[in-house]
Amino acid sequence: AKHQVKYLTVYGFSTENWNRPPSELEVLFHLFTEMLNKESPELNRRGVKIRHLGHLDGLPPEMQMALQRAVELTSDNTSMTLSFAVNYGGRQEILDAVGQLVKEVSLSKAVRLIVDEEATLPEIDEKSFSRYLYTDGIPDIDLLIRTGGELR
Repeated sequence: AKHQVKYLTVYGFSTENWNRPPSELEVLFHLFTEMLNKESPELNRRGVKIRHLGHLDGLPPEMQMALQRAVELTSDNTSMTLSFAVNYGGRQEILDAVGQLVKEVSLSKAVRLIVDEEATLPEIDEKSFSRYLYTDGIPDIDLLIRTGGELR
C-alpha cells in the first residue's frame, strides 16, 4: 500500500499442484498456514484486506481455518487488497461462475413461472459474467510476474 499498489494477487497453489508428492504438499501447506497466522494481524493493522481465490475444500483443515480467519479479520480493510490464489484453477473458476449463473437463471425463471410472468433469460455480457468470478470487485491485472523458469 505504501507504493500505491491497491491490488496484489499471489498465486500460491494451483489445482494442478495436487500432483506433487504428498511430503512436498505437507510442507507447502504448513508454510502457508504458518505465514497466514503470523502475518495476518500485521496486515490487518496496516489496513490490508485479504481475499482467497479458489476452493477451500481439499486443503488441510488448519489451512482452511487460517484462510477463513485472515479473510474475516481483514474484511473491512480498504488500503490494499491482497488475494491469495490457493487451490485455484482458471478453468475451475469459469465452471464455478457458469454454475452460479445457471442456478440464478433457473431460480429466476422458476419464480417468474410461479407468478405467471413470461420467463426470459437475462443478457449475458463480459461485465455481468464477471460478477460470478472469484475476482469480482478486483480490476484486471496490470502486471504479471512469472517465476519458476517454466515456459507456458
